[in-house]
Amino acid sequence: MRILLVEDEPKAGEYLRKGLSESGYVVDWVRTGTDGLHCATTEDYDLIVLDVMLPGMDGWLVISELRKTHSTPVLFLTARDEVDDRIKGLELGADDYLVKPFAFAELVARIRTLLRRGPIRESDLLHIADMEIDVMKRRVTRNGERIDLTTKEFSLLHLMAKRQSEVLSRSLIASQVWDMNFDSDTNVVDVAIRRLRIKIDEPYAPPLIHTVRGMGYVLEDRT
Repeated sequence: MRILLVEDEPKAGEYLRKGLSESGYVVDWVRTGTDGLHCATTEDYDLIVLDVMLPGMDGWLVISELRKTHSTPVLFLTARDEVDDRIKGLELGADDYLVKPFAFAELVARIRTLLRRGPIRESDLLHIADMEIDVMKRRVTRNGERIDLTTKEFSLLHLMAKRQSEVLSRSLIASQVWDMNFDSDTNVVDVAIRRLRIKIDEPYAPPLIHTVRGMGYVLEDRT
C-alpha cells in the first residue's frame, strides 16, 4: 500500500519514512504543502499522513483543496494539540488526528484502521488458485501452508495480486514497490521475481507468476 507523507521537519520525516517503509508501506515523502497537494491530486495513494504547519501551504488548506476532488483517507499528524485544532481538522475532512509526540505503534495501528475502512477499501483477503493473501496480517498461505516473505517480497506479491491477470512492466513494479525510477539495465525486479517464484511457485502447482516476454510479469491462474 502506498502512503503520501507530508512533513517538513527533516528528522521527523526521515523517522516516519523509514518506520512506515519497514512496516511494509511504500512511502512518498514531500516537505511542503504545495508539493503535498500536487502529489495527492496527481498520484494514487491509499492514505495521506499530513502535518498542519507546512511551508508553501498549510495542512488546513491542503485538505480543503483535496476534498474538492478526492476522498483519500487523511491522518493529521501535528504538534497542534488544542481541541479547536482537532475539531477544525476533522471538520475539514480529516479521517483521524494524532498529536505529536506519539507512539509509532499507535500511528501504525491508526493507519491500519483507516485503511480497513477507507472509501475504496480493498478486500483484506486476496485469493488466486490455492493461494491466500491476508493483507492486514501480511500473511501468505498456499495449499494451507504458510509462506514467509520479506517486506519487499510481500509488497511485490500484493501489487501483483491486486492487479492479477494484468501484465505489469518492470518500470511500474519498480516504482510501486521500490519507489524508484530505475535504469532499464538493472535487474532488481527480475531478481525479486525469481526469489518470489522460489517461495510461492516452485514447491506448488500450478505456477502463478508468468513472464510475458518484452512486457513484464503477470500473476494469474492459467489452469
